Amino acid sequence: KSRIKLPSGIKKTVPSTCRAMVGIVAGGGRLDKPLLKAGRAYHKYKVKRNCWPKVRGVAMNPVEHPHGGGNHQHIGHASTVCRSAPPGQKVGLIAARRTGRLRGAAAAANAGSD
Repeated sequence: KSRIKLPSGIKKTVPSTCRAMVGIVAGGGRLDKPLLKAGRAYHKYKVKRNCWPKVRGVAMNPVEHPHGGGNHQHIGHASTVCRSAPPGQKVGLIAARRTGRLRGAAAAANAGSD
């Protein structure tokens, strides 16, 4: 058996056959600093995958997205769609159990968890 001293000061006895990495993971807190400008976000996602910038469906034309088109940027119909909807129609809130503002006991429980 081996005795190890933890950062809290506690001494623990573990079998000598155990293996572990000592220390903390590097790069912690990297996401705490804001990106501040579009160029930094561009370079961040350029090396990852093509997921930036995200264009809203209401800003598109009707041939490109079900929410597109119209004289104002509005969806124009309910944003909830059923689970059995065909691909291409499945945009928005898919098979939503509930929508809208949390009210009553649900709102109180949600506020307590924050």
